[in-house]
Amino acid sequence: MQHPAFEEVTIHHEHADDATFKKKVWRTTAILSAITIVELAIGYIIYFMHKGDSPSEFAILAFKGMVCILTLAKAYYIVSVFMHLGDEIRNMIMTIVVPLMLFIWFIAAFIWDGNSYKNLRNTYDKHFQESTMPAKHGAHKEEAKPAAPASGKE
Repeated sequence: MQHPAFEEVTIHHEHADDATFKKKVWRTTAILSAITIVELAIGYIIYFMHKGDSPSEFAILAFKGMVCILTLAKAYYIVSVFMHLGDEIRNMIMTIVVPLMLFIWFIAAFIWDGNSYKNLRNTYDKHFQESTMPAKHGAHKEEAKPAAPASGKE
């Protein structure tokens, strides 16, 4: 008799026959195609909203959020079916998913920190702000005086 802690590790998955697997792949391909078509439609909606006179920022943000959710759904289907992670045991899935979530958090933290650094530098470093900010319309620097011709006598 095996110890209960090792019971999950010793499970052997029953492999489906080829016809069932092909049906699953075609179903997933159809789902991914449908999600992609919806994403493209949302992209066109966002494009034409930006061309309008006064685009609604909330509506644009909502559409962009829907695109992010649909992209995550596509990633789930790709990893689950085509990379066969959906057939693995829970411990194997967690071994892959947890470091991925930490990596995503790591990227978000760097973006947040970089934005904070940019804002602080624009606030407190006046030389940086003057040298990188565009000049206002009509504000010109003093005209450079032409150099005196060289007389050759020095």
